[in-house]
Amino acid sequence: MQFLPPLQSARLIKRYKRFLADVVTPEGTEITLHCPNTGAMTGCATPGDTVWYSTSDSKTRKYPHTWEITETQTGAFICVNTLRANQLVKEAIQAEVISELCGYSVLKSEVKYGEERSRIDFLLQADDRRNCYIEVKSVTLAEQDYGYFPDAVTERGQKHLRELMSVAASGDRAVVLFAVLHSAITRFSPARHIDAKYAQLLNEAQNKGVEILAYKAELSADTMTLMEPLPVVLTPAND
Repeated sequence: MQFLPPLQSARLIKRYKRFLADVVTPEGTEITLHCPNTGAMTGCATPGDTVWYSTSDSKTRKYPHTWEITETQTGAFICVNTLRANQLVKEAIQAEVISELCGYSVLKSEVKYGEERSRIDFLLQADDRRNCYIEVKSVTLAEQDYGYFPDAVTERGQKHLRELMSVAASGDRAVVLFAVLHSAITRFSPARHIDAKYAQLLNEAQNKGVEILAYKAELSADTMTLMEPLPVVLTPAND
């Protein structure tokens, strides 16, 4: 994924009301950005960080600028636009970067499924293999070199794991793919210290046949590409 036109930089003043952030440009102009991330954004929104933002040419948007990437004061790059995770995964599947998901001829997005009326992020199909249901989660919470999900209690995420267990029980493939969008992360674990129920369900899901994958994106102010598989550690050594 390439940003066209290129992203512009500013210094973060503050994020507020979940969807807004005030920044100051290198020229000294203060502007308000749309923040497309409803999560806690722990470690991703420290005042003084560099913000990289895109600009829409839509005439109807109240806030035409969108916060895309945080460059922390320690040099880490973090994609905070949660919409980008699915775009990156789709590109990676189509480019056959994710070896576990190669060999399918049909890719569908946002397909209704499950007893709890969910929508799966991606459904892969082929004549010679089982359907593959893929739920994508964006990982931006970093503690040391671990990446964690979720960054707040997520009943929606718990529901998705229950749905995927039902898919696996029916004989189809069920995959939860954690898209790691933080350059400092080298391994992934469920955030049991934040949402113990989600961590418990993730362990249960793996035991019931749900595949758990983590892939890391290469990030810059110019491009983003999902490239590198990371180890998944369901029970970190310090637990």
